[in-house]
Amino acid sequence: MPSSPDSSAPILENSAREVLKGTLVPVRVDVPQDEPGGGLVKLGAVRQLALAPGEAEEVRRRLGAHDAVNVSAGAFDLLGAFARPLVPSLRPDPEALARIPARQLAAFAETLVELRAERLREAEERRSPDEAGPAAQALNTAVVALRGLRAATATPPIGLLNLERIEMVPIGIQRGELVATVPLAPGEETAVTQTEWSVTSREFTTIVTDALEEVSETGVTDNTDLSQSTSSQSQHSNQFNITGTVQGGIPIISGSSTTGFTSQGSQSESATESIKHARSTTQKASSRSRREHKVTISTTTVTGTSSTSTRVLKNPGREPIRIDYFSMMRKWRVRLYRYGLRLTYDIAVPEPGAAMRRAYAELETLRAQQGPFTFGVKLSDVTTELVDEHGNPSPTGKPKYQWLADRHGVTVRPHPEPPTPLTASSTADTGGGWFFLGLEFDVPGGTRVREIILDAQIGKDDSDDRMNFDVLGARHEPGWNGQTGALIIRNHRIMSVGADRPFMAGFTGRHKITFFFHHAEQVFVGLTVHRELMPETIEQWRADVWNALHGAAQARYFAQQQEVAARIAAIEERLSSVDTLTLRREESDEIMKSVLRFVLGTDFDFMPADVLAAFVAAGVDLQHGIGFDGPGLGLSQDQWTLLRQHEDLIRFINQAIEWENVVTFLYSYFWDVPPSWAFIRQLRHPDPNRQAFLRAGSARIVLTVRKGWEERWMRFAEGGGVGAPVPGPYLTIAREIAAYDDRNYPGIPPANPGKEAVHLQDAVFTTTTADLAPSAAPVTIRVASSAGFVVGLPVVIDSEDERRVQEAQVVTAIPDNTRITVARLDFAHRGSQAPVPILQPGEKGALIAEWHEYTPSSGTDIAVTSNLSTIA
Repeated sequence: MPSSPDSSAPILENSAREVLKGTLVPVRVDVPQDEPGGGLVKLGAVRQLALAPGEAEEVRRRLGAHDAVNVSAGAFDLLGAFARPLVPSLRPDPEALARIPARQLAAFAETLVELRAERLREAEERRSPDEAGPAAQALNTAVVALRGLRAATATPPIGLLNLERIEMVPIGIQRGELVATVPLAPGEETAVTQTEWSVTSREFTTIVTDALEEVSETGVTDNTDLSQSTSSQSQHSNQFNITGTVQGGIPIISGSSTTGFTSQGSQSESATESIKHARSTTQKASSRSRREHKVTISTTTVTGTSSTSTRVLKNPGREPIRIDYFSMMRKWRVRLYRYGLRLTYDIAVPEPGAAMRRAYAELETLRAQQGPFTFGVKLSDVTTELVDEHGNPSPTGKPKYQWLADRHGVTVRPHPEPPTPLTASSTADTGGGWFFLGLEFDVPGGTRVREIILDAQIGKDDSDDRMNFDVLGARHEPGWNGQTGALIIRNHRIMSVGADRPFMAGFTGRHKITFFFHHAEQVFVGLTVHRELMPETIEQWRADVWNALHGAAQARYFAQQQEVAARIAAIEERLSSVDTLTLRREESDEIMKSVLRFVLGTDFDFMPADVLAAFVAAGVDLQHGIGFDGPGLGLSQDQWTLLRQHEDLIRFINQAIEWENVVTFLYSYFWDVPPSWAFIRQLRHPDPNRQAFLRAGSARIVLTVRKGWEERWMRFAEGGGVGAPVPGPYLTIAREIAAYDDRNYPGIPPANPGKEAVHLQDAVFTTTTADLAPSAAPVTIRVASSAGFVVGLPVVIDSEDERRVQEAQVVTAIPDNTRITVARLDFAHRGSQAPVPILQPGEKGALIAEWHEYTPSSGTDIAVTSNLSTIA
């Protein structure tokens, strides 16, 4: 065990460290189902039902056949008014809805579920998807609303939040564990090498690192302790489970099991849970302190240095000795103060980070556009087929290759024009004998012969023999031989021998056709060579066009990829380069927006459409939010009415809620709609708290009611209006919480002061054995000692117990060392039966626990010839 600390060791109050925390305690309240109240809960359930016109009457007719169910006519009329009124302001006041008993509202919702289930079955029987889809959605909303109503009315959403503070103060140095030992025999000499190293940086870097480490450590602590909390969260709503992520104005939140209000003493179960939670926090904080010790102040350049020293140790005596090295431990005094009490009100909201997910949705869309380049145009698509503007065949459109070029924004080589025919002709005097006439022609490259047309005029000689005429190599034409007179041939297609195809079809280059004449004279022969483009020419043109289209598409794709990459980088930079304080503020804004939507409903618009249209008409800069810099807004009276419709309610909510202490419990992604699960699971952010906020499918928001607003909030939440009457015990609980906070927290000592006086920081405690009677006039009380009491400050007289006689009064005078005078007494106090405690408050609140922690330091202690029986 470490040795006792030196009593003269200074307490370094200026080095104290504080960590804010809170203990959340749901309050158990038994409220009959027939009692009115629960205005916010019922309003949310009715909004969730999304009643359509006529549904309330159908439920009335259906319930009319059941005598056991008693839903008042006024309840039907009120619920029917929620079914899509002409204007939102015609919906009933929530105060009227709060007067409907929860049992009647549940009976109405159950019947509505049955009615919508029948409609869904009928739509499915008719196999009508257009009807089945909306019917299924309507049924689902009714089922969810009914379950939420039952859960909220069974477990009232009110509780207590104990505001607490952990204070750590260094109070001295003690010897720690054994680090190393060096034994030396008589006359033995040995060398001990010691190496020291340090990493130095600016002090500013130290501050930033410490702050980030504290936030991270807080998150780890919350995850551990919330998972071990008993039933505070599960009893709130049995359809949720805790994932262990907490956000709010108080860095550390612990939970205790459901309790009644009267158990809120410093030795209550909530205090026990809080002490366990605080011990775990300070144990982890010791590791943080050790990291802080390693960082030292230096220049702007981060440098690492090391030094090595060698010591020669020698035992000059005749007895063996041992040299022991011990670590030096810093001792901390840890105190847990409870300094405030707040009334809380729980709500559950879906998708708290929905607005923040839009950037990630944009990222997913942009990343989906990234990938290898693919070109959807095939080579066979490059044709001269006429198509319309959509690419469909059309006799009056443009060639498809030109349509493709227009789509890709590129100029392509036009389709080659059909080649013009070639001609060749000749005349000759054959002389009547055998005569051969040749005609030559040249077919240019890229074209080929499609067909050859012959024109000829052949005269007959004077002999009696018949005339003969042939095209050598072509098919024999019987009509050209055995002529007795002249032969005239017009537009004759020369055909190949033994094949039903044109003569010389497909030939290209230079060629010669020879004609045979016999018994002819004065002949004329003419050829018309019709050409066609070669397939290689068409394919080359098609390849050239496709390459041009491909190059243009590829260039445009790469440009788009660069733009997409730049947009992705800009969004990622915008998401990751935000400081921690801004992240928390953004999340707080989203929580506030979720609360307003929960309270004000779907009818509320942060900016009504009519008002937005007025701003657009006025030509204001909507994109940059510059619309209120002129002398006037240019809004009509009706537009101002829309804008100010919820003004009083919004002002009340912002004033009544202590937003700096609002606590949010985030629930897992699977409380969101299933189609979004895959997207939510892959959300990433460098800040773990922001990542948890983005992934939350739902959230439990514990609204902390501001001190002094407890009664007005309960009138609003349970009665439906700021000044509405509150049935049942809720108003009494709100008043008791306010009174308890006044007596026991900031500036007021805790209950049972006789047991806890030693735990009060800067508080004054004494007792009286006198019997005190109620008095409206000042009362002088004989006490054990009046030392330390201050005139003008309140004192708490007696203990908080079943007698309910504890009171707070102001000290008006201190006559001497054994008497104090208070302004009045409201209750009788029997000091003759048991000493009556009297306390004057300290500034730090009630100290409910105190213990010590130890953290390593860089110091080393040395002991020579240590006795094992006394060594630590």
